[in-house]
Amino acid sequence: MSLVKRSNGGFWSDFPSLFNDFWTRDWFDWALGNFSATGTTVPAVNIIETRDSFEVEMAAPGMDKKDFKVELDGNLLTISSEKKDERELKEGENYTRREFSYQSFRRTFTLPKDVVEVDQIKAYYKDGILHLTIPKKEEAKQKPPKMIEIA
Repeated sequence: MSLVKRSNGGFWSDFPSLFNDFWTRDWFDWALGNFSATGTTVPAVNIIETRDSFEVEMAAPGMDKKDFKVELDGNLLTISSEKKDERELKEGENYTRREFSYQSFRRTFTLPKDVVEVDQIKAYYKDGILHLTIPKKEEAKQKPPKMIEIA
C-alpha cells in the first residue's frame, strides 16, 4: 500500500509523478537492496570503531551460534553461515511437493592492517544479533590530545 497522495485528474495528472519516481530511483546502487549476486538477502551489518576496538553487529534472526563461522585471515574478516533444514525421509512417503530450506551467506570486511589483537577477538550471539569485539593493538589506539610545550 502506498501513502503517496495523488490528484484525481486521471492518468495525465499522475504522469509527472510516475516520471519522477522512475528518474529519482537509484537503479544502479545494488547495495541499497541488501541482495547478494544470487538474489538472496544477506544480513545487515553495523561496524562501529571505538578508541579501543571495532564492534561488529550482524542481524541474523533465527540462527544459532553454531551456524556461524568467523575467520580472520590477515586483515580480512569473513563471517559466513550455512543452515540446512535436513529432515529425514520416512519410508513410504510420497511427496507431491517438498520445499527444501537452505540458506547461506558470506560477508568479508577489510580491517586496517596490523591494528587488531587477533588472539583477543570475542564473539557472541544473542537475540538474533551476532556481536564481535575486535580489540585494537595498543600502538593503534588513538591517543588523547597532548599539550606540546613551546621552547
